[in-house]
Amino acid sequence: MSDLARNPKQLGTIIRRSRKRLGLSQSALGERVGLRQETISLIETGNPAARLDTILAVLAALDLELQIAMRSRKRDIEDLIG
Repeated sequence: MSDLARNPKQLGTIIRRSRKRLGLSQSALGERVGLRQETISLIETGNPAARLDTILAVLAALDLELQIAMRSRKRDIEDLIG
């Protein structure tokens, strides 16, 4: 699986989809990472104040990793809006 996230909301959507695909509740994912359910909810809704180390811990708990790549030249609606 390879998904593209260019903003916190898109990253949150990827995290939510991955959590649901694994059959985990927000509470269960939070327990895996040592976070409250409310924190998982904030991340999934794209809260831009989420700490990078917290995001990385959530990704690891979902067996995902962060990869950095050159930005493609393709512009989509999210880029034009904000």
